[in-house]
Amino acid sequence: MFHKNLLQVRPIMDIEHFYIEQGEGYPLILLHGNGENGEYFRGQIGAFSKQYHVYAPDTRGHGKTPRGNAPFTIRRFAEDLLGFMDEHHIEKAHLLGFSDGGNIAMIFAMRYPERVDRLILNGANLNTDGVKRTTQLPIEIGYRIAKRFSDKSDSAKKNAEMLGLMVNDPNVDPGELAAIKSKTLVIAGTRDMIKESETRLIASMIPDAKLVLIKGSHFIAKKKPQEFNRAVLEFLEG
Repeated sequence: MFHKNLLQVRPIMDIEHFYIEQGEGYPLILLHGNGENGEYFRGQIGAFSKQYHVYAPDTRGHGKTPRGNAPFTIRRFAEDLLGFMDEHHIEKAHLLGFSDGGNIAMIFAMRYPERVDRLILNGANLNTDGVKRTTQLPIEIGYRIAKRFSDKSDSAKKNAEMLGLMVNDPNVDPGELAAIKSKTLVIAGTRDMIKESETRLIASMIPDAKLVLIKGSHFIAKKKPQEFNRAVLEFLEG
């Protein structure tokens, strides 16, 4: 089922989130990656909604959620998530974030630990050094080009903002991860574009976090849904 919802609880909210909602029970919020939307989790929503009330919102400026006028940053998206939860009267939820969605979930769990039950970080990173250079270098080149033409082209401006998320964010100090109080699963592909050392660092700095590596790329949830879903459900039910 698809819904639109006007966020009115917090005056700083200036957008309507589009989201997918399915299932009943304890809330589980799925946060997609850069340039994607909630449809990324098509391989998860049906499986997870058998036991949970699943929400898959489109992030600000992604999918069918408008850009709005607020800053286009990971930390702004974390505040958007707080507004989304407040509007839906979700006091506490499990969070599963992929890539930039994992970075949003990570920031949110540090800022609002009382609002997160269990936390799943899939392909998250602390900063650009955590991304393999073969992936990061083209992103940085594309960002510089798009930024140069952003005043002359709306598409270049949008592209610069999207790429900027992967150049300027999330910039988290490893020591900050100690603020996360949720039981946490850190999960990534063995051939992820995020360095394995970065994934292991994140897992080591979050108290008692569990680490799972699945054979595959950055997109294990999409390409290996059964294995990914099994690992997530075992964690949530454990």
